[in-house]
Amino acid sequence: MHVIIGLLGGLVTIFYLLDRLGVDIGGLNPFYWYRRYAFAKKFGADPVYSIEDPVHIAALLVIGTAKLDGDITSGQKETALELFATSFSIDAKEASGLFGSAAHLLDAPQLVSTQLEKLADRNGERFSPDQVRSLIEMMHKVAAADGRASSKQEEFIESIQSRFGARQTNQGTWGT
Repeated sequence: MHVIIGLLGGLVTIFYLLDRLGVDIGGLNPFYWYRRYAFAKKFGADPVYSIEDPVHIAALLVIGTAKLDGDITSGQKETALELFATSFSIDAKEASGLFGSAAHLLDAPQLVSTQLEKLADRNGERFSPDQVRSLIEMMHKVAAADGRASSKQEEFIESIQSRFGARQTNQGTWGT
């Protein structure tokens, strides 16, 4: 018994001296390793994929449709803001905030199509048939805000429609 107490006392002394020398011994904790891994996994990922609210997903898809051809024009922005306010039953300030957050999340225009298609695959079951119809209509209106929609935008809209068309459950209309 006295040997075990001596070993534990020596171990505590070594840890104390290492701590006094500035060596971080907290990294030896397996619970700490798991928390760090979970944190890095959650916050190191693309923030687009953490969105689960159908209203925010719809805003991302609408703004993504406009961003497929490069920067968003003022006509597309006005159309999107008007559609957000009317379709989602929110005021102009909230619509502007929704637009800003969606535009910020879709910062890299070369990745918009793949990001949004993956987002649609992950969250297709969250949309009702009415919501999908409303979403596709909004995407068409924003794409055609400055004239005719480009072929890239039309292909993207058809892709999103086919992804949502396969998995639809009845959840009602847009609820905020």
